[in-house]
Amino acid sequence: MLATLVDQPFSKPHWVYEEKYDGIRLLAYKEGDKVSLISRNGIDRTNGFPAIAADIARLAPRTLALDGEAVIFDAKNVTHFQLLQQGKGRPRYAVFDCLYADGRDLRNQPLAARREALEQAVKPTATILLAERLSSDGLEAFHIATRRKLEGVIAKNAASPYIEGRSAEWLKFKVHQEDEFVIGGFTEPAGARHYFGALLLGIYSGDELRYVGKVGSGFDEKTLQALHSKFERLIRTDSPFSTNIIERGATFVAPKLVAQISFTEWTKERKLRHPVFLGLRDDKDPKEVAESA
Repeated sequence: MLATLVDQPFSKPHWVYEEKYDGIRLLAYKEGDKVSLISRNGIDRTNGFPAIAADIARLAPRTLALDGEAVIFDAKNVTHFQLLQQGKGRPRYAVFDCLYADGRDLRNQPLAARREALEQAVKPTATILLAERLSSDGLEAFHIATRRKLEGVIAKNAASPYIEGRSAEWLKFKVHQEDEFVIGGFTEPAGARHYFGALLLGIYSGDELRYVGKVGSGFDEKTLQALHSKFERLIRTDSPFSTNIIERGATFVAPKLVAQISFTEWTKERKLRHPVFLGLRDDKDPKEVAESA
């Protein structure tokens, strides 16, 4: 179940407001002692999070299906996708939904009942925590998230069933600007920079990839080399973008890779201001990286 982005925070009766975590979305499946951690696009990530898998295996229910986010917290108890990418810290699993428990399919139950089942089935451990509910009031939740410098807030209708795909029953509003963008090319390196200068970024508007600007910061030498090796297999002669791109020394690539980018704001021309590269998202399909309706 995926949340729909909204522009402004709000408050509604019978909705709950949870911390929005900045990590990798994972479904956790437990059958006896066997545990699998699967990303949104079907990648098995179990071997990447052995401590989380081991703690889930020790939970009391024989069968479980959980929904949550693999995260790493910084010293101020804030999650950052970049820490997870760089392996800096202890990964934890912030679990916010329970879809199955001991043979019971809970997906058609309201969120309130699923949360109750979750709290009965999952006891926090060193690597597992229950998603934090910030406030019963959405505006207060937003103020808390802003004060703590969290990524944002997920608002959920407490009466909603679990609906596969994008839903208006889960909504999200962000505190700071951070999002995924499709890589459509790169520029030549300059000065002491090796491999490439900047990434050319886009976002889908219908079937067209709209150019939103370039990002040239956030890379170390290892990242530059690793990205360039991926680009070599994707180079193409024509631009994947819907408009003409005027960038000196641009090389275009097939739009197969998704980058996580932080930025300060959108310009009037709908370009990113002060973007910084945070990492690649192998759990996101490029076609999902689309402008909100």
